[in-house]
Amino acid sequence: MRRSVIETIMGAVVLVVAGLFLFFAYSSSNVRATGGYELVARFNRVDGLANGSDVRMSGIKIGSVMAQRLDPDTFRAEVRLAIDSAIKLPEDTTARIQSDGLLGNTYMVLEPGGAEELIPPGGTIAYTQDAVNLVDLLGRFIFSPPGGAGPGAGAQQPAPQQQPEPQPQPGQPQASDGQAAPTLLQQ
Repeated sequence: MRRSVIETIMGAVVLVVAGLFLFFAYSSSNVRATGGYELVARFNRVDGLANGSDVRMSGIKIGSVMAQRLDPDTFRAEVRLAIDSAIKLPEDTTARIQSDGLLGNTYMVLEPGGAEELIPPGGTIAYTQDAVNLVDLLGRFIFSPPGGAGPGAGAQQPAPQQQPEPQPQPGQPQASDGQAAPTLLQQ
């Protein structure tokens, strides 16, 4: 009987520690639901962007990606964002997809413009910039031929060959530029 009491107490301690760990992990992350208003942005490609990804302005999280879908009419990616209600965005705000490097997270960056009119709740961000596929860009850099000539650039022209300059003979007078000076016989 004594053994089962100790096992029960140890099990309870393990559950309390696991609960504290989960509470700490949740409170220190920014995974909370973002209240506020919804906006829509349309992109040609949204590589790496996922539901729950950050929406940042000046490096600070101001919202999150709520949903993504493909518009069957335009074949463009439609991204729904939840933006903090304290942040009011001008009409000419630009949305672009950015990553923290080759292996980093992908998130959306909003850059406000200078327009007086604001995007209403449920409105659309008109100016967007697609995600840059860093792996594709790196592959192009690594596998491109030297000199920047890409495929289909045509055949490279050979460099014009230079004629070797005549070397002065031993005992022959030299001009100040290192060339053989003309002699009376050569004139």
